[in-house]
Amino acid sequence: MPAQKSTHRNPWAWVTSLYLAEGLPYAIVMNVAVILYKGLGISNTDIALYTSWLYLPWVIKPLWSPVVDILRTRREWIWAMQIIIGGGMAGLAMTIPAARVFQYSLACFWLVAFASATQDIAIDGFYLLATTEKEQSFFVGIRNTFYRLLTIFGQGLLVIFAGIIEQRTGNVRAAWLVAFLVVAGMFLAFGIYHRFTLPYPVLDKPGTVQTVAFFWEQFFHTFGAFFRKRKIVCLLLFLLFYRFAEAQLSKMVSLFLLDPRAAGGLGLTTEQVGIAYGTVGIAALMCGGVLGGVVASRNGLKFWLWWMVLAIHLPDAVFVYLAQAQPTQFLIINLCVAVEQFGYGFGFTAYMLYMIYISRGEHATAHYAICTGFMALGMMLPGMWSGWLQVKLGYPHFFIWVLLATIPGFLMVKLIPLDADFGKQNKQTAS
Repeated sequence: MPAQKSTHRNPWAWVTSLYLAEGLPYAIVMNVAVILYKGLGISNTDIALYTSWLYLPWVIKPLWSPVVDILRTRREWIWAMQIIIGGGMAGLAMTIPAARVFQYSLACFWLVAFASATQDIAIDGFYLLATTEKEQSFFVGIRNTFYRLLTIFGQGLLVIFAGIIEQRTGNVRAAWLVAFLVVAGMFLAFGIYHRFTLPYPVLDKPGTVQTVAFFWEQFFHTFGAFFRKRKIVCLLLFLLFYRFAEAQLSKMVSLFLLDPRAAGGLGLTTEQVGIAYGTVGIAALMCGGVLGGVVASRNGLKFWLWWMVLAIHLPDAVFVYLAQAQPTQFLIINLCVAVEQFGYGFGFTAYMLYMIYISRGEHATAHYAICTGFMALGMMLPGMWSGWLQVKLGYPHFFIWVLLATIPGFLMVKLIPLDADFGKQNKQTAS
């Protein structure tokens, strides 16, 4: 007689590992790919253009989220996508020695990106089905922390690891081959672990023929309701332009740190970039985000909105200084990166909270997913031309342009509606 499948299991056994698995592939696709291609000698123009295209799965994620809900269970999607991500990482490692490494590796990154975006849909849905409301409240901060921990691992420790191998062997390709094989092994382990550890929630069921038709009817109704929101044009412009400058800056930071000083960069090693941008920078980003959430809950988003707008945009000026002065002291470079990332984390809080504000009411979950699609689009399009623009302008003038590109973000904030009390902690429930 087969053992009864558990409908509930201690969330500590699977929530933390799920969000570890969710954070890592995004960091690798969005950031580690840039560092890999720089080490392989790909031009800044091509790196920015083709790695920005990798945002596309997250842009269109809301459009195929119904497929995850209808076909099979979310539990099955999770561990299957993790096995596919592991296979994609192994394939990526195998492409590193190839002559056409750029083309072959991009294909693997595309596979990982689509599997990762699909995994995100399944994990977030499964989390809601497999936990109680009390557990959801308790674990919301914990899951975000573990997501960020693997971001630090991907952008920081993994890059440092590859940099150490590169320095000891003098072989860039061998370093990244080993690094991606490590990640492949991790994801194969994640997939196997979650295959046997995840509970079987009663509500986690595939759709039927009747539910498919009903789901698509509701899907188009929900999608239409989003675009009928008041001042929708202003809302969409805000989603697209709030990070217009940051979208261009973020694609070029690693390249600027790695480029030789003769080319206008800072000439750091791969290991140093993993420390400065992948570890110190991410830690500062997390601190800024935590502080932003704390202060917004006390006084509301409207009270802090302009401070957050200033925080996300003005620290971009540190890269104007770095490009002009080209300091050699690693401590100064780390401090500048930390200042910019802390400001970004603090200012990004406003963006995340405003997506919640836009999504309030009926269809809140679906409308929030649509907002995240526009969020990814706002990063993808400006990032695509950032490499070409940097080559044309040079780093000093490019970073000045980035400062000018913050102006649309300021203008959009002037146009959006916002209730004065939104985001404040409910004092009655808090006491």
